Amino acid sequence: MGLRPWGGLPKGAVMTATIKITESILLVDDQPVNLQVLMHTLERLGCKLLVAKNGETALTIAQKARPDLILLDIMMPGIDGFEVCRRLKADPSTQKIPVIFLSALDDTGDKVRGLQLGAVDYVAKPFQPEEVIARVNTHLTIHRLSREVQQQRDELEHELQVVSQLQRNLLPERLPQVPGLRLAVHYETSRYAGGDYYDFMTLPGGLLAVLIADAEGHSAPAAVMMAMTCALFRSCSTGLAEPDRMLSFINENLCKVNRDSFVTAVYAVYDPARRTLRIACAGHPLPILYRFSEKAAAEIPCDSVLLMGLGPYADVPVTEVTLHPGDRILFYTDGVTDRFNASQERYGTNRLLGQFSNAASDDPEVILKEIVDDISKFAGDCPADDDQAMVIIVVD
Repeated sequence: MGLRPWGGLPKGAVMTATIKITESILLVDDQPVNLQVLMHTLERLGCKLLVAKNGETALTIAQKARPDLILLDIMMPGIDGFEVCRRLKADPSTQKIPVIFLSALDDTGDKVRGLQLGAVDYVAKPFQPEEVIARVNTHLTIHRLSREVQQQRDELEHELQVVSQLQRNLLPERLPQVPGLRLAVHYETSRYAGGDYYDFMTLPGGLLAVLIADAEGHSAPAAVMMAMTCALFRSCSTGLAEPDRMLSFINENLCKVNRDSFVTAVYAVYDPARRTLRIACAGHPLPILYRFSEKAAAEIPCDSVLLMGLGPYADVPVTEVTLHPGDRILFYTDGVTDRFNASQERYGTNRLLGQFSNAASDDPEVILKEIVDDISKFAGDCPADDDQAMVIIVVD
């Protein structure tokens, strides 16, 4: 085994603060003459040249030095080049290193076998120096760009993970404790960051305010709109008990800063003394009410205003329903009903109504789990392409 760096600073040169990382090439051949020719040919590239005279040594160097490219002979004592390539591609630590076969075997079958093993190129001996340099340059460039793209993807993934965690920090840490009510929530993003949002606020007189919203899309811009909706809701000091005033307030402020996106929402206020739920809706899926006395579920027929962020509201209608012990309410975002399976069938509102009606328990946590499991079973291996949020309230 030999390690031979080539290039370096000219005599009298002064090193500056800028450091260029030298790319390395591993040359594998059992013939010293061939290695000398290769070293002389590639010396002008300014790369660090590593040398191995057999397959075992090549594998050892590749694992330790992680070269940027390997020029690999086929006919060698011990394990041949084909086996070296197979082992390189089977090892996660070396499988991404591009391999160019450089061999006197010029049969088409040998070339095909080499490429099938994962080599990126095949050069027959005797070779032309210009051809080798051109192919080496090409694959070094591809490998370098691939690393840069992967690095950018890793950095973006890290940023999205941070955004996702910050977004989840905006959600309520714990569910409110309201006498006579039991609550449960489910929240799932299709990517790292999403646009779905739910929140609660306990108000004077024992009132409970519930907000569920869905910003357009399910990426970073949607997460920003979700955060803005959260900030507006939590910063509002008046009108919290009035669903129409709350939606008007959020919409008015979103219109001031928004130009290209929108938010759907349902805002509801429950009065435990009167057992009433007052609801305002802005382009959002209607809440579902399960009547214990009827053993059936149906959408609450609420009049809706336009999506928030598009323009001012002249008037926001409010719907009031009276709840009884055993009744339950489901608020959800459209990612629940818009889940598709492999046949491009939509889960849909009817399936959700049926699942909500036929729940085996009145425990909201159990009901939510049954719905989530049913959606997963329906979708199979098809991933969710939208965020999903659900809030269930059961009246005792």
